[in-house]
Amino acid sequence: MSPAQSDHNEARTGFIYGLLAFGMWGFGPVYFKAVATVSPAEVLAHRVIWSVVLLLMMITWQQQWGALKNLFSNLRHVGWLLVTALLVAANWLTFIDAVTRGDIVAASMGYFIIPLFSVLLGVLFFSERLRYIQMLAILLALCGVVNEVITLGELPLIALTLAVTFGLYGLIRKKIAVDPLLGLSVETLLLSPFALLYLYWLDVTGELGFGSNVVSMDLLLMLGGLVTTLPLVCFAAAANRLSMTTVGVLHYLAPSITFLLAIYLYNEPFVGHQMITFGFIWTALAIFSWEGWLNQRKVVLALQGG
Repeated sequence: MSPAQSDHNEARTGFIYGLLAFGMWGFGPVYFKAVATVSPAEVLAHRVIWSVVLLLMMITWQQQWGALKNLFSNLRHVGWLLVTALLVAANWLTFIDAVTRGDIVAASMGYFIIPLFSVLLGVLFFSERLRYIQMLAILLALCGVVNEVITLGELPLIALTLAVTFGLYGLIRKKIAVDPLLGLSVETLLLSPFALLYLYWLDVTGELGFGSNVVSMDLLLMLGGLVTTLPLVCFAAAANRLSMTTVGVLHYLAPSITFLLAIYLYNEPFVGHQMITFGFIWTALAIFSWEGWLNQRKVVLALQGG
């Protein structure tokens, strides 16, 4: 197999991982609406704890305890993973809170902004070059975001928090390029003491939801480990194989699903200025996807010709 064919296969594998990751994230509000009677901070703590349990089981199954120990001995990587752990925790908490309060449309806006931020990071840190049609698409999407800011008269904090935290998370994980499973394991292990202390405090103050609800709710909270782990592992695997630009395009899948859930399942309002904003963004997505398909087709034809 030629190096070009190998790179193409890696990109195809990364694309599949990306579809799985962003598809699962898109349907995330369904889960968080189901546990909305529990406070967002407690839901976050359960996501961390049950993710640790699931990840350690996966590491045992794959016999990677030695690799995990070696990763912990690399203080530089552990330091960066602490940063990514805090970033992803902030992202999770913001999203959970938005879903609980009925701001799913605002949350979807945040994830529509992420590709713009990811593309910018790709240009700044990985010297990725944008083609002219990609620039046009990004400009259109930026017009949509600016329209939202002007109409609201203030910064869309939910959207910006989600965009910045997740964009930086993806950048750092790509830079350090650690194994997706091991990296996520270290991140959740670093967060777990804070999560346990918070749950203990809730228990002492009588505000702990876990154990005081019906059994089905407790089971749903425990399921948070699976809801958290699977898409993040898939995302890390995709980010290690794809350019920041391609990852940026794939980001549109999750907010598209989330947006449709907000409008058609949860009946959130969708007013005129939002229609203009999303119109810009969806046009940009169509152009971006079309250009990406054409470019990918050229690559395939070149490989077949070679």
